[in-house]
Amino acid sequence: MSSTKKFRKMGMLKNGIPSVATFCRVENGSDDPAMADSMQAFAENFHNELFKACRDREIVCVDGKAERGTVQENGRSPDIVSAYSFNTGITIATEACKEKSNEIKAVPILLDKIDISGKIVTADAMSMQKDIVEKIRKKGGDFLIELKANQPSLRYGIEDRLVEHTPVYSYTEGPELAHGRIETRTYRVYDGLDIIADKKKWGGNMTIIEYESSTVKKSTGVHTSEKRLYVSSMPTDTPQPGSIVRNHWSIECMHWGLDHNLQQDNIKRKSARAARNLDTIQRIVYSVFSIWKGLRKKQSDKNKGMAELIRHISISFTRIMRFLSQK
Repeated sequence: MSSTKKFRKMGMLKNGIPSVATFCRVENGSDDPAMADSMQAFAENFHNELFKACRDREIVCVDGKAERGTVQENGRSPDIVSAYSFNTGITIATEACKEKSNEIKAVPILLDKIDISGKIVTADAMSMQKDIVEKIRKKGGDFLIELKANQPSLRYGIEDRLVEHTPVYSYTEGPELAHGRIETRTYRVYDGLDIIADKKKWGGNMTIIEYESSTVKKSTGVHTSEKRLYVSSMPTDTPQPGSIVRNHWSIECMHWGLDHNLQQDNIKRKSARAARNLDTIQRIVYSVFSIWKGLRKKQSDKNKGMAELIRHISISFTRIMRFLSQK
């Protein structure tokens, strides 16, 4: 049975698959914030159900992605910041960066859209900002954020003082063979009480995690190494913080999937609105695969899960069509 016939059997695409021109008109004519809100509502229906089976604290990864298939008048591609649940593989919410702004302004708005109480928010160095850290603390969440030179006083102050302090504990992972290289990772965990000078600015004491990687390329034997610093609101006795550091890369893998599997960067759109609506639809599609995998794990509820999945997909597309009918 062809894909079109399968959709028709589900009551969708009765007139066949729309043309590229139709998709462009749909994406450019739809209310992009409303479309993103619809995706968030769609995700929440399954997110809570899938997370019930997870005994770990939820990790919410925050990162931005440029829509490279669209170029604005200022020569820049629009950016979309998203919150991605590592535990369920679902994009929880997104926020578009304003034309003359960046992730620093968009992340606080994104955090206001979601519940992070009791959860761990991970992010790259761009999010190491006073307002973002303060918002995460106030909303009852913890954070683990990479520290780079965009916060020079904090970064270089910590680097200078680390040599005078002994880590609370350290541990090593590996060596592991993956992607044609042998990697050994060492993590050193420090109490920031006597290391961070301006603790009041960042809302209190923080834990410092020093990550050191040693890699040998199997084919050539070439050895490389690197060090990274992370700061966290979690206590120093948090077990295996390195796993949280590595789990943040799940959102990068999701972005790679959007580009590699759904060809997002190769699809050209003329407006930021169309680009965001395309991004929203593709994230729904990407989340469907994670939802499918999650529901299949519940063997006793498999049939019920499949029915629910089909029902919510239909509801999601119905909402999209309602937005179109209002234009």
